[in-house]
Amino acid sequence: ELLRIPFRWEDPAEVADTMLYAATVDLQGVDRVIALKFPAYLIPHPQVTVWLLHQFRQVYDLWNTPWGPPVDDPRWQDLRHAVTTTDDDALRRARRLFVNDTVTRDRLLEHNGIRSKILHPPLPDEGDIRRGPFGDYVLCLGRVSGGKRPLLAVEALAHTTSDVRLVVGGQPDSEDVVAELHEMVERHGLQDRVDLRLRFLDVEEKRDLLAGALAVSYFPIDEDSFGYVTAEAMTAGKPVVTLADSGGILNLVTDGRTGLVAEPEARAIAAAFDRLHTQRDATQAMGAQAEVAVAALNLSWDHVIEELLR
Repeated sequence: ELLRIPFRWEDPAEVADTMLYAATVDLQGVDRVIALKFPAYLIPHPQVTVWLLHQFRQVYDLWNTPWGPPVDDPRWQDLRHAVTTTDDDALRRARRLFVNDTVTRDRLLEHNGIRSKILHPPLPDEGDIRRGPFGDYVLCLGRVSGGKRPLLAVEALAHTTSDVRLVVGGQPDSEDVVAELHEMVERHGLQDRVDLRLRFLDVEEKRDLLAGALAVSYFPIDEDSFGYVTAEAMTAGKPVVTLADSGGILNLVTDGRTGLVAEPEARAIAAAFDRLHTQRDATQAMGAQAEVAVAALNLSWDHVIEELLR
């Protein structure tokens, strides 16, 4: 059975209500609870295994950042204390505690003093990923949001000197980011070089885009893990361009070996895009090494299920 707990973080009162709901859910008739995110691991049950994809980051590493709540609001201060205290208790009571990557593990240890074991998530559609020729576009894939910085990829393209193109594909999380992307494309006159597919991509379309890409760009801010986008790109034999502050992606992307790591500014990213486009033998070699690197992680459901049910 799958239980989804609706969660919105913008209002501290709503977060508190959701925590209370999770803490009163009655699942005593099930054999085991496998919780993935806050606040699911607050569910009271004697057999809770936590596979932590991320905590409520707004009160942890995103606190006092542009992506967090107003830190001078007493309501948020109270909620932050409630969340950290509750997390300390619930995560220590878990029967087993896994995390999805080193970044999540290190955050949990830093903020809560709790140790955990890494269990990488498998690819959702691994059988649908295929290899293909290296085209002329960098693919910016995944949820389109400010935190993933697709605008930086478009801005970078304006500084390139080669004929490299950019495809931005994925479901946008707001109308604002859609408007900002279109405005930047028009401002730099990139209509012929940027393909904006700002919608849900089905498996077939995503597979074809990956297969024909030159490389994949992924620019999150201090990501919890290497992420599905990175793993899918590497499984397709494509190098990944990421940024020095992108967190868990750096566990798989080694500069010059499995992809390129740039500083988070447009001209540095443009240089990486140009390098991929003009040094195609090196690009293909990085793609081959990327495929080997991700295969070594054994990202299979058989392994994950065995660990979670042990």
